[in-house]
Amino acid sequence: MAQVDFSHINQTTTQSYNEQKKLIKRVFKGQTVSCKKCGQALLLKLPKTDPSTTLSGIYCKKGCTDLELDMEHIV
Repeated sequence: MAQVDFSHINQTTTQSYNEQKKLIKRVFKGQTVSCKKCGQALLLKLPKTDPSTTLSGIYCKKGCTDLELDMEHIV
């Protein structure tokens, strides 16, 4: 069986993960972060009392950036 080299895929995935992690940290610190595609400010949506009605995450108004975050209710 031939071996498959996943090093490029692993490197790309790691880079993307680290970029998203930095973006999330900046948004949580209250810094203005722009969408890379459309340039609009990213919005943070926190879970409400009924999490089934609102997905928490970081979004831009156009939907170019859409990072769903797994969060519990914050009071």
